Amino acid sequence: MGRITEDLIRRNAEHNDCVIFSLEELSLHQQEIERLEHIDKWCRDLKILYLQNNLIGKIENVSKLKKLEYLNLALNNIEKIENLEGCEGLTKLDLTVNFIGELSSVKTLRGNIHLKELFLMGNPCADFDGYRQFVLATLQQLKWLDGKEIERSERIRALQNFAAVEQKIREQEKAYCLKRAKDKEEAQRKLKEEENKSKMERNHTGSDGHWYTDISAPLPPSEDSKGYIQAPETQEGQCKEKKLDDREDDLEFWNKPSLYTPESRLETLRHMEKQRRDQERLSEKKKKVKPPRMLVTEDGRALNVNEPKLDFTLKDDEKRNQIVLDLAVYRYMDTSLIDVDVQPTYVRVMVKGKPFQLVLPAEVKPDSSFAKRSQTTGHLVVCMPKVGEVIIGCQRTSKPVKSMPDSSRGPTSQRSQQMERLEVDPSKRSIPDVANIVQEKKHTPRRVRAEPKIIPSEEEPDFEDNPEVPPLI
Repeated sequence: MGRITEDLIRRNAEHNDCVIFSLEELSLHQQEIERLEHIDKWCRDLKILYLQNNLIGKIENVSKLKKLEYLNLALNNIEKIENLEGCEGLTKLDLTVNFIGELSSVKTLRGNIHLKELFLMGNPCADFDGYRQFVLATLQQLKWLDGKEIERSERIRALQNFAAVEQKIREQEKAYCLKRAKDKEEAQRKLKEEENKSKMERNHTGSDGHWYTDISAPLPPSEDSKGYIQAPETQEGQCKEKKLDDREDDLEFWNKPSLYTPESRLETLRHMEKQRRDQERLSEKKKKVKPPRMLVTEDGRALNVNEPKLDFTLKDDEKRNQIVLDLAVYRYMDTSLIDVDVQPTYVRVMVKGKPFQLVLPAEVKPDSSFAKRSQTTGHLVVCMPKVGEVIIGCQRTSKPVKSMPDSSRGPTSQRSQQMERLEVDPSKRSIPDVANIVQEKKHTPRRVRAEPKIIPSEEEPDFEDNPEVPPLI
């Protein structure tokens, strides 16, 4: 059963920012509503109210809507016009395709002096002889009836013949009321039969939907082994029979002739609700609970998982000595729905609760890693420095290398020893003494003075002085 709730009204008041106390237009059509309630308390400022194609059986709880101008109650189960005297501003009333048989109930609309349009087509009263003349003479404020404009001459004739037309309408109403009473009795009888049938089904059917036999009934004699083997087959056969019976009942329901009455509409609704419940029950049984996604094995080995099914790229940036993950996250998804967890051997990203996990090709530093998101594409970029080298700008410096064994550094040690001997023993140098050259080859001033004689050192017999070489200053 559909009911008018505050949440339902708010969901249909999006054009008013979900505020209902100042709502002027409300549409609640096709909601399977069976009772009209709460609207006169929550929405006092309503001017337009759509309630067509529901199962409302009585007009009620709208008399306090003083500003209501248009009320649409077409395709409902209304049998009488009532409780509209308080709608002082009502100008249009649509009661198309209902079950109004008491045409004299239109007299309750005499107080609605602003009512200009009325729709009663599709009701049993619209088939009465003299229907239009009776309405025109009763409601003299009307300008349109069933979409047809009322002419002045037509109203005058209706007023002249009102007494005779009213007598005919009363006789037809009486005959309709008798017929309607018989229809109600027939509907109640069918309802009782359906209840008895459903009780019998519940007695033979368990809560799990399986069929069970009466425990008082004797079982056919059979061997124990055969009984154990045939029990599941019997149960499956009973389930199949039940499904076939349900299909046959459904076909029988839709194929059998029925009168167009409020009870038949309610019966159809109940049948459809039952089918919906049975379908939901079957779908719940078929649903299997998914086991939690395994991200790490029992031995501690991480697995590659891409449950959100996102595209990604993993690059090894050798220039900066880091691993870069580019994950194609949805552009318009909020960043608060993303959680990044970097571990030394793998990276895990939770996207709306769904895990994305990737094993890394090298060990990284979780503390130095960082994540950022593109403002244009929405992609998530995770930069993870490798372990073993320190990053300084765009350069990298290696850690100090451990000392190698003595056997591997033989040539290097010999070369270093030779260089030390050259620095310690100056007598065996093969290059000229720069200090002596500086002292011997001084820049002479312009004053003429005797040049000192250069005496070659005894220690360097091969030394030759080249006068073309300029002196060192």
